[in-house]
Amino acid sequence: MCLADMLLCMRTTLDIDDDLLRRAKEVAARTRRPLRAVVEDALRASLSQTGKQVRTKRVRLLVSTQPPGLCPGVDLDSTAGLLDLMEQWNAPA
Repeated sequence: MCLADMLLCMRTTLDIDDDLLRRAKEVAARTRRPLRAVVEDALRASLSQTGKQVRTKRVRLLVSTQPPGLCPGVDLDSTAGLLDLMEQWNAPA
């Protein structure tokens, strides 16, 4: 193998879910292709879908200006604070 060939192919280690890897190996065995080829094809297919826009349904949000408004302690500018409050509200009694 020459240096030019090595530059065209990179080795990468990935942590893949066990069930997903098992299924990919089954596809490789069934189609008599290397696991590498199955993974590359799946990655290519996924990346080609990324550029396509999915048509979504428009959602109309209702906003109330009437009391009671926000609950005490809610700061819409603090994502961390909102997450903390949601965890408190969803905690088992």
